[in-house]
Amino acid sequence: QVQLVESGGGSVQSGGSLRVSCAASGFAYSRCCMGWFRQAPGKEREEVALITADGNAGYADSSVKGRFTISRDNAKNTLYLQMNSLQPEDTGMYYCAADLSARGYCLHREGSFTYWGQGTQVTVSS
Repeated sequence: QVQLVESGGGSVQSGGSLRVSCAASGFAYSRCCMGWFRQAPGKEREEVALITADGNAGYADSSVKGRFTISRDNAKNTLYLQMNSLQPEDTGMYYCAADLSARGYCLHREGSFTYWGQGTQVTVSS
């Protein structure tokens, strides 16, 4: 059974940092593209960052590049998102997702991600 369990969200003030984690199980994690997505209140879910099986990272939005870092530990089946210099506009539910195709690269298409975690809330106050 595929499971993705996020943790590490919370409330911080503007300029603060958080690291969210996603524990994966039930599939060949080390072979899969993984991603972080977020959904702000009243908005559609959006891609934040993707990482290939061998650790190549890509960031969807220039607003997070340089502040956020996606990484993975294939020995621990865990995905991370380090978020620095957080701003109120970063507030939202953060989801990890898995693309089980094992194609060797990531598609910037939400529909390619088959499994999703339940999300972890990140709230940034000004």
